[in-house]
Formats: sequence, structure tokens, C-alpha cells
Amino acid sequence: MAPAVPLAFLALVALLAPGLGVAFPGCDYPVHLWCSSWEIAVACQAESRCANLSRPAAAPVELSLFYESLCPACCGFLVQELFTTWLLLPDEVLSITLVPYGNAKERNVSGKWHFQCQHGPEECLGNMIETCLMHEAKNFSTYFPVIFCLESGSSVTKNLEACLQVYAPHLDSGRIAACVQGDAGAALMHHNAQLTEALDPPHQYVPWIVINGKHTDELQAQAEASLLGLICRLYQGEKPNACGGSGAPKAPAGCRR
Repeated sequence: MAPAVPLAFLALVALLAPGLGVAFPGCDYPVHLWCSSWEIAVACQAESRCANLSRPAAAPVELSLFYESLCPACCGFLVQELFTTWLLLPDEVLSITLVPYGNAKERNVSGKWHFQCQHGPEECLGNMIETCLMHEAKNFSTYFPVIFCLESGSSVTKNLEACLQVYAPHLDSGRIAACVQGDAGAALMHHNAQLTEALDPPHQYVPWIVINGKHTDELQAQAEASLLGLICRLYQGEKPNACGGSGAPKAPAGCRR
């Protein structure tokens, strides 16, 4: 005669696995271990029953922005969508890479890189300033507010000192200027050119937005319409409070070649 099964055990099985007798593919664990780890809970389809079990950390959504310092549409997206979304979301949710180059062209003359930009020499200077700023600051949370200040102000090329005083007074503007005027800045801009030229599919306009290594017309449109909403939908971890909704304005049309 088979031994009696305790009623408490049957109740637990019934609670955790409605439809007793159905084996979940991939669940080779006894019931008492189903809530011992998130991986086992998922395998046994018991996530909703394991209230005290924390989810594993999810990878942040990765966004790369290819832009130009004087492109109105780039400025609109960076200021209205990207910066505000970054302020609202924790670092573990969104990772941002900025590549100021866009529709520029480069040529090597006697071993030195020279650049021609869509909006003229001032834009090349603005691209270089922001690139050297990133190089000197290293930390994204240090240089992004300064770039926001430059892009939202009256002059990208003339407001560096003022923006540094407000957002990053510890940074040495002299070192940034030396980078801009020297070989280091040209080498950094050449690297931006290589990153831009390596885009697949090739960029057709700026801002050109790449999400998790991909660019599609749909992702671009969603990012420009509501970047916060898009990031919240794509993030696989526990949703932060800011993902309750977004109503940021849409950025203007892009700068084409």
C-alpha cells in the first residue's frame, strides 16, 4: 500500500502548480525548491508565487546617438528627449553613447586629419569641443549635463566656460582647449568618423539613433516621439517609477546630407 501523502504538501503543490499532474518542460526540481532561485522559478513557471524572490539584474538598454553639434533636429532630440529621459531613469536602465560627427567628411592631408561639416566650420569646432570634453571628463554623468548646457544655450562654441562653471567646475577648460587645438582632438574626431562610417545600415540623416545595436525606421520614430516610453518598454528588469508614462514633445525633422 502506497504511503499517505501529507495534505499540507498536496496543498502546496496545488497552490504552486494549478492543474496537478502537468509537468512543466525544464522543471526538474521538487516543489520545495521552486522559490529557491529566480532561474528555478522561471523554469517551473512559479514566478508569480515567489513574491519574496528578487528578479536578476537586467542589462540596461543601450542607446547610441550619432549627431551634429549645430543640427537643429539633433539639438531638439538631445535636449527634449534624451537628457530628460536620462534624468528620469536610473543608470542601470539606460546606457548612452554620444558620437558627434554626423554628416561630416574627413580627409588626410600630409598625415593630419581635416574635417568638413554640414553646418560649416563652427559645427566642426562644436563637434570637437564636445568630443574633447567627453575625453577629458571620462564620466558620462559629468559631461552630459555640460553638453546639454551647450546644446540648449546660445552658442555651442562660445559657452564652454560658462557651462563648465555650472555643471563641472572641477574640469580644466585649458586641457579641453589643448585637445581641441592639437592632434588629440583630430584623432578623437577620426575615431568618431570611423564609428559613423561603420554604421549598418549606413546613416541617412541625423540624429541617427541606434538602440541595442539596431537602427530601424520604427525605432527611430518611437525614440523621437517618446524616448522614455520606448526605453521603458524595452527594459527587461523591474520597471522604475518613471515608467508610469511620458509626454515629451517630438523632435523636429532630421538633418539630411
